[in-house]
Amino acid sequence: MGSLTATAVKAASEPGRYGDGDGLFLLVGKRGGKSWMVRIQKDGRRRDIGLGSASKVPLKLARERAGAVREQIEAGIDPVAERRKAAGIPTFREAAKQVHAEHKASWKNAKHKAQWLSTLESYAFPAFGDRSVAQVDAPAVRDALAAIWLEKPETARRLRQRIRTVIDWAVAKGYREAALAMPVIDKALPKQRGKVRHHKAVPYTEMPAFMRELRETESMGRLALEAAILTAARSGEVRLATWGELDLDAATWTVPAERMKAGREHVVPLSEPAVALFERMKPHRRDDSKAALVFPGMKRGKPLSDMTLTKAMRDMGRTETPHGFRSTFRDWVAEQTTWPADLAEAALAHVVSDKTVAAYQRGSMLEKRRELMTAWGNYCIGDSAAKVLSIVG
Repeated sequence: MGSLTATAVKAASEPGRYGDGDGLFLLVGKRGGKSWMVRIQKDGRRRDIGLGSASKVPLKLARERAGAVREQIEAGIDPVAERRKAAGIPTFREAAKQVHAEHKASWKNAKHKAQWLSTLESYAFPAFGDRSVAQVDAPAVRDALAAIWLEKPETARRLRQRIRTVIDWAVAKGYREAALAMPVIDKALPKQRGKVRHHKAVPYTEMPAFMRELRETESMGRLALEAAILTAARSGEVRLATWGELDLDAATWTVPAERMKAGREHVVPLSEPAVALFERMKPHRRDDSKAALVFPGMKRGKPLSDMTLTKAMRDMGRTETPHGFRSTFRDWVAEQTTWPADLAEAALAHVVSDKTVAAYQRGSMLEKRRELMTAWGNYCIGDSAAKVLSIVG
């Protein structure tokens, strides 16, 4: 039998906590408001769970609800989470998984798909994953970010963006009234002082000698690296290149939109050295299908790993990265030729923010880029024709 009676509940007016037994309490606020709360303890953890307003929940029902909560806890069920589910508002964890499921089809990068959710699982879910997405507030988010803000700055910035995406989704779905106050959160975090890290690049003055050394030994990694250099393409675009994308008669390589960082098809004009390289790859072709990889990996149907190209450079005693050759190409254009910068950016398939330049680049500028890539290919292999670096008009 509990300590309280219906009459005592009605008469209680002094602010405070009135115990009924078995963890059930009547709470009386400073303004006279009354509510029920049950205190439970499991595995050394204490929790206070609200049971509703005393004006709507009579003593008998409060005791029944308290008993139900204790039974759920003993059974390993979170009564608060169950109540949220009944209300139709997901937890932050549930909301994040829904956002991930809705968006992952639009992401080209498989690694990004996996990391998007794993970052939240590692750093956000432990802090407020089981909290209603409607109740995730700025202090909770700030504290989760602060834990890694200086130690892992890049990861922290990604975490910030992904938390914001989930919360914005919850606002759009009607699960919460407002988005997070990100400016407030940002001001409450310490300043990150990390420097932007650029890919280490081989100086363009060393390219002829580098290319001669690269060709001294033939391996799949070295062949792929040479292709990346001659086309100024990203290593991932080269490693996943298929024979169906190549037209060696027209001297072009068409990279589909789904493999491009900007999400747009990119036609690469092939110089004579590049065409010759792809001709050298024909004996390595494993089947006649258009989907056959130009640079196949050790396992059938699998591409080379990115580390294969890096290993080729390490075997040559170089510390630069394969991606750095794009910077090498860009520096060569800027310092050794008279070609305009926007042509070089088009060759690199970069998205240009300037509206005037972007409008000019709507055309492929294929023939102008062909002249540029021919000069680059000749320069890399040490051909004297590479000395003619300007164009007319």
